[in-house]
Amino acid sequence: MKTQTSVPTSKVARASQFVKAGVKVGGNYIKHYSKKLIDPDLSKEELHRDNAADIYDALSELKGSALKMAQMLSMDRGLLPVAYSDKFTMAQYSAPPLSGPLVVKTFKTYFGKSPAQLFDTFDMEAVNAASIGQVHQAWKDGKKLAVKVQYPGVADAVSSDLKIAKPLAVRLLNLNERDIDRYMGEVESKLLEETDYELELRRSIEISQACAHLDGLVFPKYYPEFSSKRILTMDWLDGLHLREFLKTSPSQEVRDRIGQSLWDFYDFQIHTLRQVHADPHPGNFLMNADGTMGVIDFGCVKVIPDFYYDNYFLLVNPDTLDDPKLTAEIFNNLEFLTPEDSAKDRTFFTDLFKEMTLMLAEPFAVDTFDFGDDSYFTKVYAFAEGLSALPELKNSKVARGSQDGLYVNRTYYGLYAMLNELKAKVVTTKPEWLRSKKLAAVT
Repeated sequence: MKTQTSVPTSKVARASQFVKAGVKVGGNYIKHYSKKLIDPDLSKEELHRDNAADIYDALSELKGSALKMAQMLSMDRGLLPVAYSDKFTMAQYSAPPLSGPLVVKTFKTYFGKSPAQLFDTFDMEAVNAASIGQVHQAWKDGKKLAVKVQYPGVADAVSSDLKIAKPLAVRLLNLNERDIDRYMGEVESKLLEETDYELELRRSIEISQACAHLDGLVFPKYYPEFSSKRILTMDWLDGLHLREFLKTSPSQEVRDRIGQSLWDFYDFQIHTLRQVHADPHPGNFLMNADGTMGVIDFGCVKVIPDFYYDNYFLLVNPDTLDDPKLTAEIFNNLEFLTPEDSAKDRTFFTDLFKEMTLMLAEPFAVDTFDFGDDSYFTKVYAFAEGLSALPELKNSKVARGSQDGLYVNRTYYGLYAMLNELKAKVVTTKPEWLRSKKLAAVT
């Protein structure tokens, strides 16, 4: 794989990369419409492929928050054309790695020693490179280790990158700036947390120990003495990322076991710990033929406030939507409805969010859910696509939905997407108070 010898760190250099990407995208549109004059039936598939490649190339050189945005977008398969989500998936675990001299420089900055002086052996060639950092293999006292090294300058560039990238996001996602601005603070705070490996070290130890009792999950041991603000060292875990794992044609039994472990992992974090590994993309899980799964990377953790938790999950119970007064109260609390809404607006958005809630909460309404049912996901993606075209949403003077929902919803979206790729049938465990009494009476 081609290595990268430097990362643009100044605002001017990083802005130039975004500008370069924008110019290439503009050129691709010109090329597309020139061809369309000759062939009026020409689709946008080639345009999407060219734009996706040019944007990814620019973001992959920037690393950090820019590449992280591509990673996040790759999870939203209903939000972007397939060409974008397929290309941006590379940001999950196969971005261009940094060259050896930059890695050595990072070690000397934080330890005053080279990696060769700290470890018995250290492989200078990265085995995995993603958005915030890359992973190297090392050995110490007979133990095989994974050493994550953060790309230089990414922590300092988070805020400026988000400001520079906003126009590109507006164009790609067809969103207005008000909607993006509403959540920018939440995204910025989480990205800043992800660049703090000392915080990640503490959270990794805390959450992995709390979840150690869950069946089928494997967590690495972490080593504070070989970790710092920009370097994180842990045990090496064997296993395959999701797509490589699926190529081995695992049995349905193994798929279901891994799927159940995923569900139980998130169920326990959300309902017991009230904080959750909020980055459920395939690059953070290592799957094995025996149905066990390694869990890595606790850089993005969402602490769920009690007020949001109580309202969000009360809404997930199907019985709640049968109570108009309680539903309206929760919609107000979650900021789906606002004091500025007219009676017409309240009716429209109440119906819209009731439909959305029923759809996304379907797995909670039953004891067992087949995530291999593609018709369910086709319905969800079609609904999401329809939302982007609704004039009532596009022209709304307020952004809707609590900022706390951004990462909670993303967590469930990522979880559902992985379970769908696994084609897993899962027992959807949940707190007893989340079970519908009316459905239970029927069955």
